[in-house]
Amino acid sequence: MAIILEKGKKINLTKKSPVLGKINVNLNWNQGNQSKGFFSSLFAASSAVDLDLGCLFELKNGKKGAVQALGNSFGNFTEEPFMYLDGDDRTGESQGGENIFINGDLIKNIKRILVYTFIYQGVANWSEVDGVVTIKRPLEEDIVIKMDEHRNGVNMCALIMLENMNDETFSVEKLVQYFHGHEEMDKQYNWGLKWVAGRK
Repeated sequence: MAIILEKGKKINLTKKSPVLGKINVNLNWNQGNQSKGFFSSLFAASSAVDLDLGCLFELKNGKKGAVQALGNSFGNFTEEPFMYLDGDDRTGESQGGENIFINGDLIKNIKRILVYTFIYQGVANWSEVDGVVTIKRPLEEDIVIKMDEHRNGVNMCALIMLENMNDETFSVEKLVQYFHGHEEMDKQYNWGLKWVAGRK
């Protein structure tokens, strides 16, 4: 049975073994043009969105950066930053959605991770996207974070914050905060990266 995480709440990842193992952060969403109604078909082209999953990371050694399809920064599981993005679903039609995999066995190297999503292409109409983030691990209950608050007209949403707890586990906090872009989100969470325009 899945755990539904409410906004502003934190939960620690549990573990039945000495290590956390592979942590799968999955994003799935519905395409606005998948509805069968007359108006949805009329505006199908404008309603399609390319929703991307990404994360900011801060390592214990002070290194910071981003893992995302934009700029082809897909990361690495066994080496820094110990997390990677498995692909780029341009349509939202992939049943698997988009996934970031975090190497929980190497948690001692990771300080914090901010998972976000942004609309790379299409109308920033979050209320039509119906996004859901699920944290999945073997033998553990799924943790579900619903994008149940919307701020249309902006293209970025900070989803969850994972923070290192004594090198043993991560705390998970639901954020669902909307921003106009990477730089504004960066400032809100004090990451201190320099941002330039990118493409994929």
